[in-house]
Amino acid sequence: MVAALRSPRILRREVLAGLVVALALIPEAISFSILAGVDPRVGLFASFTMAVSIAFLGGRPAMITGATGAIALVIAPVAAEYGLDYLLATVILGGVFQVVFGLLGTAQLMRLLPRSVMVGFVNALAILIFIAQLPQLGLDTHGGLHIVGVPWMVFPLVALGIVILVFLPRLTTVVPAPLVVIVIITALVLAGGIDVPNVSGEGELPRSLPSMLIPDVPFTLETLQIIAPYAFAMAMVGLLESLMTAKLVDDITDTHSNKSRESWGQGAANVITGFFGGMGGCAMIGQTIINVKGSGARTRISTFLAGVFLLILVVGFGDIVGKIPMAALVAVMIIVSVGTFDWHSISPANLKRMPKSETLVMLTTVVFVVVTHNLAIGVVAGVILAFMLFARRIYHLVGVDRELIEEADGTAYARYTVTGELFFASSNDLVYQFNYVEDPERVVIDLSQSHVWDASTVAALDGIETKYNRKDKSVQIVGLNEASSHMHERLTGQLPSH
Repeated sequence: MVAALRSPRILRREVLAGLVVALALIPEAISFSILAGVDPRVGLFASFTMAVSIAFLGGRPAMITGATGAIALVIAPVAAEYGLDYLLATVILGGVFQVVFGLLGTAQLMRLLPRSVMVGFVNALAILIFIAQLPQLGLDTHGGLHIVGVPWMVFPLVALGIVILVFLPRLTTVVPAPLVVIVIITALVLAGGIDVPNVSGEGELPRSLPSMLIPDVPFTLETLQIIAPYAFAMAMVGLLESLMTAKLVDDITDTHSNKSRESWGQGAANVITGFFGGMGGCAMIGQTIINVKGSGARTRISTFLAGVFLLILVVGFGDIVGKIPMAALVAVMIIVSVGTFDWHSISPANLKRMPKSETLVMLTTVVFVVVTHNLAIGVVAGVILAFMLFARRIYHLVGVDRELIEEADGTAYARYTVTGELFFASSNDLVYQFNYVEDPERVVIDLSQSHVWDASTVAALDGIETKYNRKDKSVQIVGLNEASSHMHERLTGQLPSH
């Protein structure tokens, strides 16, 4: 950030990126406010306070945070049933939950997300961004696909914007292409007196600065019971989207970010936002991609200025901003969706090369997100399926080999060699892999080529010993590594049999 302040070229890039993002934030924040059932100013104030706060508190430079659709969907029932003050209390409590999760290191669970889920998340996000533009193109997606009337000039204006966005970066990157599109299309519409939908048609812009307030709700256990479930859901959805977006930016920029700091930073930003009358939010993938890929921003300056410019634009220049055609912003978001989608993931060559289980997890994530319009549900579904397929694959890698060995004194014993990782999925059927009837009186189970991971495996080994003991046969377990031996000694004989 210090280097950016010392370099005019980098500073110019960050300033222009912040301006482009601010312009793109306005219709999004208004739309999400409507989705949450609150005044547009609640969403706009949230995007301002979230962006400015996270610029200092967050762990991922250049990531944009503001009011989002996922958060709006979670908290909408609170606003509808209990009113704005309860919604603000929910946002504050949700932020507190996020701070606690961040301090507890919950962000480290991101390492458990498979790559296929991440690809599905990105692809689904690209699809949702594109679908969100369809109403501006005359296609209403609520309750099915319906054609709605829009002026025909919308289509050539969107097409012009797309052409500029595709070809201008090949000529120069001095000025961000999205900003050029917004300026040119706005100038054309105003100069030609073209009647097309503009930002002012999305909702009323605020005329004053946000002020600090305390939600007017009773500080009682009953209030906590009302808002806590929504606050917890908001905290989880917000963290999931933010950490996934942070990981995506890490990949784009080849840098590493502090996920724990991002977690508690998002929480602190939501607490601040709630006290300033905002609806809360999380990382915004679309605006982040505009900032990082479209404008080339890399520092916290762009995030901070996105919030500052947003407030200046809607409060100081609301009349001018209101005249920006939605066609310009639609063109920008369409290119963002195309650039966000991982086209390599669906290429025939890659699909042929990729394991079918990986492709299935990716498609499951995409389908759940697109159908529910909830990124958290899609990611959870993808992770569950990935773990199920992994457990099934590991189960098939466990083998049990039997060998009958005769000793020098003429006696014989059965030696079983178990290979593979032993946990609940692979060890549940372990008890059926032994020949209890035909085996001699002494049985040796060699676990030197396996590892005992959980209590389910210890219970399975106890079950095997019990079956042999009923037939007056002894069992000796050998070859346990240190960790497996410790777990076996601690749990064997202590687990109830069923």
